[in-house]
Amino acid sequence: MTSPTIASSILQGASNFRDIGGYRNTDGRQVRRGQVFRSDHLAGLTTDDVARLQSLGIAHSLDFRGVAEYTATPYAIAGVQRVELAIEPTVIARMQALVAQGIVPTTDETVDLMRETYRDFVNRYADTFGQFLKHLLEQPTPQVFHCTAGKDRTGFAAALLLSALGVERATIFHDYLLTNQRYRRDPRIEGKGAAHVMKVLWQVQPEFLQAAFDEVDAQHGGMSDYLHGAMGLKPQELAELQRLLLVP
Repeated sequence: MTSPTIASSILQGASNFRDIGGYRNTDGRQVRRGQVFRSDHLAGLTTDDVARLQSLGIAHSLDFRGVAEYTATPYAIAGVQRVELAIEPTVIARMQALVAQGIVPTTDETVDLMRETYRDFVNRYADTFGQFLKHLLEQPTPQVFHCTAGKDRTGFAAALLLSALGVERATIFHDYLLTNQRYRRDPRIEGKGAAHVMKVLWQVQPEFLQAAFDEVDAQHGGMSDYLHGAMGLKPQELAELQRLLLVP
């Protein structure tokens, strides 16, 4: 496994920022570096951070945050076009509904809630994630994609992209779990709740992503069928994406 070289410390005002390039796929081809980056939200960038993004040539930010999220923490970065790919944070709404009923979920119940959230990504937002891959194809300049923490919606998007590029599952899980090392928790964004619940909600676990992969297999006939079916990626588009983002 070859890991990306750009560390999370590259930006002072954002965490969990990293280049997804550098990994090798099952054919031994390397994902091109310097083209696609993942991050948490970009609302706290410093002047130096903005200059760094500009030096990387990043021209588009693909924002998976819901309406309330990007309204609360908006951003505008010179030279970077924000593209809205809103996926509402349903896990938060479900948690709020439980709290309103006076119910505090157990750790296991919170994990189950996260698994269901990832199944929702697969079944409810296939078209949005398809738009994400098509935007990478249509705009071949460097891009960054993110949500609030850069862990769930962003994590699943990264898993889909790496799957489309033929990267093996073990490597995809490695990239996914790096969030637990690189995301800096921010109580101002996370809100309040029982400590055991918040720990589950603001970290990632292999079970979350595995639930999504299992749903892809069970409901959509596997990753290839999911990419071409529910996500709407034509075979020639997938081939072009691989041409753009894999080193020959």
